[in-house]
Amino acid sequence: MAENNVYQVSDWNGQSGERWVAHQARLDAMMAVFGQAAIEAAAPATGERVLDIGCGAGASSLEMAARVGAGGHVLGVDVSEPLIGRARALAPQDTPVLFQVADASSAELPDGAFDILFSRFGVMFFDDPTGAFAHMRRALKPGGRVAFVCWRGMAENDWVRLPMGAIKGIVPPTAPPDPEAPGPFSFGDSGRVARILTAAGFTDIAIAPFDASIPFGKGETRDVALADAVKMTLEVGPLARALVDQPDDIRARASAAVRAAFADRAGERSVMIDGAAWIVTARNPAS
Repeated sequence: MAENNVYQVSDWNGQSGERWVAHQARLDAMMAVFGQAAIEAAAPATGERVLDIGCGAGASSLEMAARVGAGGHVLGVDVSEPLIGRARALAPQDTPVLFQVADASSAELPDGAFDILFSRFGVMFFDDPTGAFAHMRRALKPGGRVAFVCWRGMAENDWVRLPMGAIKGIVPPTAPPDPEAPGPFSFGDSGRVARILTAAGFTDIAIAPFDASIPFGKGETRDVALADAVKMTLEVGPLARALVDQPDDIRARASAAVRAAFADRAGERSVMIDGAAWIVTARNPAS
């Protein structure tokens, strides 16, 4: 692994990776509609070769493999050994996909080998995103294309906005993160995304908003679904980190406040929340 992205490599091979594996089916269901929109933008064709960046547990890689068929190939790369292990376990035999533990920003990739660079929420974590995309572009065929989905701003995404807003006044506030620091929302500014891709050598850059409702928490009854949604926020995401060193009484108050926030959302056997993303496409110049 390269010296860049050291924190991300450590985190995704530790608690974050383990928690995502534990909640893999639920998290993939939450992100499915966004991944599908990005796949449609990529428009994979039979026989094409795809690099899936930050592939996680492999849901998007397997969908891409189904699109390109036996004559094509998908390479899914992720820094997380637990998630790659899960991806390999979920992949049916004879599927044209290979999963590899690797940092796409520095991994040895064959020059000009891929028709598509793809990612479902996997490109926002690079320490040096321009350098990472320049490196990955060399693995793309001349005229090849890029398609990925990334989150818009934190304030537009209920999976962070609702729980973090609910704990104001309960948990001491922390300094707001640098909006360009590696993390889920580092590509929230579409202008920054365009600048990164342009500096990395891509052309025909298009960035379109994509909004969808996300099923967050599920259960046979509304109460069970609400409890499940709260449990998810306590185990995965920024609320889990905010409460990590808090005493039990603070955690209990925070949980009650988060439940109240989710209770205002629609849904019978799930809690439906709003998600906001960008669908980004670009091309490698033909020559």
